[in-house]
Amino acid sequence: MIPDRLSSAFQTAAKGLAVQRERINVASRNIANVNTSSVEGSKQGYRPQSVRSAAPQPTNFRRALTQSMGSLNKTREQHLSPRMPVNNNVERQSLGPNYTIAEKDNFRYEYEPNHPDANEEGMVRYPDIDMVEEMTNIVSANRMYEANLSSIEAEKEIMKRSLQI
Repeated sequence: MIPDRLSSAFQTAAKGLAVQRERINVASRNIANVNTSSVEGSKQGYRPQSVRSAAPQPTNFRRALTQSMGSLNKTREQHLSPRMPVNNNVERQSLGPNYTIAEKDNFRYEYEPNHPDANEEGMVRYPDIDMVEEMTNIVSANRMYEANLSSIEAEKEIMKRSLQI
């Protein structure tokens, strides 16, 4: 089993991969549903989505230090100050970004009087999706996904070289 201090880089990169994968999925769904019409006032129509990511909740340094020292072995009492108790039952800090998917109520209207979803004025409601923005999101998420993969490969190489010493 890899100690927590060593696997934290993998955990952080894995959460980053999950966020970027979801950004690509959301942008793909938005592009696929750009021409999906719905009746005005209906909740069944497609709503444009976006991914909101946030950093993990900040913790103070002393708490993070105490958590990381939880697995250290003490050979003498002087090694750790009595003011810094070691608690192995402390809840682990969440590593990497968190995300949520938000739906927007942005719609555009087009005049199509013969469309089955047209209202009394002949207007049809479509999700207001900017194709350029969605394609940019896909390219950006793909680049960040590759960067997270590179960090995993670098960490694997560091671990491999440290075992050769």
